[in-house]
Amino acid sequence: MNAGTAGSALFVNGVALWAPRLPGWAVARAVLRGDEPPPGTPATRPAATLLPPTERRRAPDTVVIALEVGSRACQDAGVDPKTVAGVFACTHGDLAIGDYLCTTLATSPTLVSPTKFHNSVHNAPAGYWSIGTGSFAPYTSIVASKHTFGAGFLEAATQVVCEGGPILYVAYDTEARGPLANIFRTRGLLATGLVLAAEPSTHSVARISWHLEPSGHPTATPARPENAALVEPNAMKGCLALFEAIADANHRLVIQTLSRGLALHLEVEPWPP
Repeated sequence: MNAGTAGSALFVNGVALWAPRLPGWAVARAVLRGDEPPPGTPATRPAATLLPPTERRRAPDTVVIALEVGSRACQDAGVDPKTVAGVFACTHGDLAIGDYLCTTLATSPTLVSPTKFHNSVHNAPAGYWSIGTGSFAPYTSIVASKHTFGAGFLEAATQVVCEGGPILYVAYDTEARGPLANIFRTRGLLATGLVLAAEPSTHSVARISWHLEPSGHPTATPARPENAALVEPNAMKGCLALFEAIADANHRLVIQTLSRGLALHLEVEPWPP
């Protein structure tokens, strides 16, 4: 599709969000639209009940938060998670494990943990999703630096156009550790999940019309500045304006940059109208 051409429309049939100060969509929706204050005590991390206890204890934060929002979004949409194709997006991968591997290889290379090594690959959360749900549906793993959320949404939206859906879109990032924290300034945990489809259902909460345009505007920021502080400075913070628009149930234009010269325009409106 060329920049400036018409895109398509899709429906948001399931929503999930998790961050320490927004632990679940029910809490996040009320906070983002200004109905409730955020919880006084931040949460640590979700339970990842899709995994058996042994795997749950060993799972890194990237896996835990991705599985949490994926399962919650499917539950919200009323779809069986094992039947849904997925798009998983993460800006940097698991930087904590990356720091561990680099430190161990530099100091005691024979002590590298095989478990942590296999968790270091970018598609590890998507792989755990397939195992945890028993799914044979395809998945895609996306990384696009600071444009990751928009690029992942575009991939999911394109799959909706081609396949009809539902498509699960999960976007997540965690905290940088060690020397990597001086390069990749991302803190805390943040994960979001959307079930997107070409047709509405009884679970639909929003309709999104989307198209590509030359990039002449910055990525949209939340309408309420205080909301940004709830996810700063996580690398996936660019997702917040879209989830704020869904929570507000108002018509709103949300812009996600895809590159220096291209942007994804999302026109969000409540559904049913």
